[in-house]
Amino acid sequence: MKILKVHPQDNVIVALTDLKKGETIEQYTLTEDIPAKHKFTEAALSPGDAITMYGVLVGRAKEALPAGSRISVNNVKHAASDFRLAAQRKTSWHIPDISTWKDRTFLGYHRDDGSVGTANYWLVIPLVFCENRNIEVLREALAEELGYGRPKKYQDFAKQLVRQYKQGTDVNGILETVYTEDVQNGQQRRLFENIDGIKFLTHDGGCGGIRQDAQTLCGLLAGYITHANVAGATVLSLGCQNAQISMLQEEIRKRSPQFSKPLYILDQQQTGTEQALITAAMKQTFSGLMEANTLTRQPAPLSKLCIGLECGGSDGFSGISANPAIGYTSDLLVALGGSVILSEFPELCGVEQEMSDRCVDEKDALRFIDLMRTYQRRAEEAGSGFDMNPSPGNIKDGLITDAIKSAGAAKKGGTSPVAAVLDYPEKVSLPGLNLLCTPGNDVESTTAEVGSGATIVLFTTGLGTPTGNPIAPVLKLSSNTRLYERMPDIIDINTGTIIDGKETIPQAGERILNYVIDVASGVTPAKSVLNGQDDFIPWKRGVSL
Repeated sequence: MKILKVHPQDNVIVALTDLKKGETIEQYTLTEDIPAKHKFTEAALSPGDAITMYGVLVGRAKEALPAGSRISVNNVKHAASDFRLAAQRKTSWHIPDISTWKDRTFLGYHRDDGSVGTANYWLVIPLVFCENRNIEVLREALAEELGYGRPKKYQDFAKQLVRQYKQGTDVNGILETVYTEDVQNGQQRRLFENIDGIKFLTHDGGCGGIRQDAQTLCGLLAGYITHANVAGATVLSLGCQNAQISMLQEEIRKRSPQFSKPLYILDQQQTGTEQALITAAMKQTFSGLMEANTLTRQPAPLSKLCIGLECGGSDGFSGISANPAIGYTSDLLVALGGSVILSEFPELCGVEQEMSDRCVDEKDALRFIDLMRTYQRRAEEAGSGFDMNPSPGNIKDGLITDAIKSAGAAKKGGTSPVAAVLDYPEKVSLPGLNLLCTPGNDVESTTAEVGSGATIVLFTTGLGTPTGNPIAPVLKLSSNTRLYERMPDIIDINTGTIIDGKETIPQAGERILNYVIDVASGVTPAKSVLNGQDDFIPWKRGVSL
């Protein structure tokens, strides 16, 4: 198959492979070359005519376009349908057959609040950026000694470069050093066998800015401290910052009223010297690790999974392979009683009506509409807008308007009803599909999803991105086979099989769920974990697309 019409109402066709000018495919004759992932017009269009894809408005023609013309940023402008609160909820959905899954379990870490983690981490975090250096001092002191040091992949290669330089020879002639050390074998040397790692997080918040920034940061940090994948935490405070200890404690109580994990909070201005602070933090952290190491993996139903749905480095195939594939996985999990999170609100532009209609509760529908309109308004006030969301990489690979990108991105949410609409950094409390207001920025959004409770993140990509998270496995799914073969060190799952005609969307979705169960059980490590990809960027609620 060379082309695809995604929805019966579409008037553009997707090229699944490179097509040549003058070529006739089915009833379509092309007026120019159409690269794979790009779209061409089904019939002639006049200036102002609607461009429809995935059954929704995604743009308008800027000029007359003959049938068989490639659409691009030069001849199409962004456009999206308006939206409003509908008189009726539209919550019927395609419930998948879960008979083979209903008795399946994963091996996870059971917490006192009833949640189950897919990993067991200890956190060392600052309440304010002034403590970032002390966090790094703790990392230098503890990580290597306890068996959690970062793999030194390229030190030998660096030594070769230095040696060649001192000898005055050309460094370009040096062969690459192949890194062969088994990361998992290195993990076996860790002191605490049941603890997957100590994660030392840093950030640039906690003071300055506005007081709401401090409150939001404390909410996010509380989300990480109370997270099912976290056994306990050590928190460093300077003392005088906006993000006060009492604020963090308040946010923890919101998320976990009966919070019982080990939590050690140290105030530098009260403690005194750096030595006193660091040694106290090390003693308390070590004590907490001893306690956390007593926990082991035990069976849990799949309803205890909370999965984040994310995309980054998207391409023209993302919306027809990887995104609908994890959308099917999402529907399976919802049918099993699990929770899923769909975020990136700038990438829901153009599908607002569908998403608001799918809200079970009218109050959630109104909240979603208000969050979307407020976000768009603030972007416009800053001289931008959702129409400026697609990146150069997105555009180069066929996503030429935000509405095209968004219509494909929304497929990650499957077809199930929306159980709740959350504003960052609120925590998921209901099973089902949850909409979480975040930017489209990959790392900010992934950071937020995990802060809201995601214990694994499914991250689709068409161009390739190494994004990870400190406490939750981030599984990368390629939209095309070429990417999977080119970047096997960061891609976990290939859904290009759908484009290649080797697999259906439901088959891929089921395969993904099997993979998720293995990762959740600690059987299969995520590439992001093996690579030590610990990306953590809190969103300050400013305009970020």
